[in-house]
Amino acid sequence: MKNKSFHIISLGCAKNTVDADSMAALLSRAGYQLVISPKQAHIIIINTCGFIDIAKDESYSTLAKFAQRKKPGQILIAAGCLTQRYGNSVMQKVAGVDAIIGTRGWMQIVELADSLCANNVSPSDIQIDDATPCDERGTPRFSIQGASAYLKIADGCSRNCAFCAIPSIKGPAVSRPMDAILAEARQLQERGIREIVLIAQNSTDYGHDLGMQNGLAQLLSEMTKAAPDVDWLRIMYAYPGFVADELIEVMATSKQIVPYLDMPLQHAHPDVLRRMHRPANIDWAYKTLDKMRKSMPNLALRSTFIVGYPNESEEEFQTLLDFIDEIRFDKLGAFKFSFEAGTPSEILGDTIPEEVKEERTKRLMEKQQNISLAHNQEFVGRELDVLVEGTGDGISVGRSYRDAPEVDGLVLIKSVATIGDIVPVRITEAMPYDMSGVVDIQ
Repeated sequence: MKNKSFHIISLGCAKNTVDADSMAALLSRAGYQLVISPKQAHIIIINTCGFIDIAKDESYSTLAKFAQRKKPGQILIAAGCLTQRYGNSVMQKVAGVDAIIGTRGWMQIVELADSLCANNVSPSDIQIDDATPCDERGTPRFSIQGASAYLKIADGCSRNCAFCAIPSIKGPAVSRPMDAILAEARQLQERGIREIVLIAQNSTDYGHDLGMQNGLAQLLSEMTKAAPDVDWLRIMYAYPGFVADELIEVMATSKQIVPYLDMPLQHAHPDVLRRMHRPANIDWAYKTLDKMRKSMPNLALRSTFIVGYPNESEEEFQTLLDFIDEIRFDKLGAFKFSFEAGTPSEILGDTIPEEVKEERTKRLMEKQQNISLAHNQEFVGRELDVLVEGTGDGISVGRSYRDAPEVDGLVLIKSVATIGDIVPVRITEAMPYDMSGVVDIQ
């Protein structure tokens, strides 16, 4: 274990991963050494997630594991969303955590580490910053994952979804300056990155706080000029009601921007959406999705839905099933409602029994499996460009434009290909989530 060495683990979403990499960059710049093994680290940082119960349980479990394994002199820091939301109670719940830092204070990690190493800090000195971070201290806000990279374009959220704790954790939406984002896109291009995934709590809200109209469309248009050699630009986390015609046009007319959109709709029954404090105009969804598919015939649509929201009736749930059957999303995620104290939905309670949530989730995903399989079968015999991400045992694995990192399916290639290459693959077999094929040699 070397002094001024650190090991960092990030839990939860890609946005957390970016924050973890930014902390690591700040520490490295300050003379700390990143080590692969936590056993060799003087400081261990766990960047936690505190979004829903499953995520909180994982965060507490991970903290407890490393607290129990601490060697004499090692320092354990709990960072991220869990600590932002629950503060010093994290230290009380997990003996062995030496300090906490919230998700809005990630840029202060060096000051905290210096104080801990010098034994100049105590739990009472730790402050959770309630301001949304604006001073990034010149640190890149991206995370490189192989030949892909997540690039954060904004932080925080100004929406008031009744079930969501993110606004209380992250604060209001703050868009990053376009010049900074474009400069980072150029850096990623110089590093040979093949895919940039734009992320935010709500990507379609980008630029609103800066006085911009159609800010995401403007950003994408400028990014294609700033980083023309990046093969794929991908958009995640679009908010219903804010996919404007300008955004559809720039997506449809740029070869770099993949025809893929992740739009978490959460439900399809207007009454449930109103209880969620979400946009309840389902006609908008039908019209906009139809418009996008006409503009981009190869569009891959992804959405997520919450099952078992308080007072969800069987009729309301059936409306959701019918909607999924009609829209036929390419990709879909379903989550059982997680009761979160302190959110606007707290007054509704948690009225749907767990077994009902489980049964409804199963019905929804069985329906989606059939839809996803039918979509994938349409590609049998066709060629897809695949970004190779791994090889072994004579096969390779990667993703097409239809698959976002971590959340979607994979394409299995029946030969060895070079990691980081984009290769043409003729699809020979379709499964509900994945496909397989052979490299199409011209």
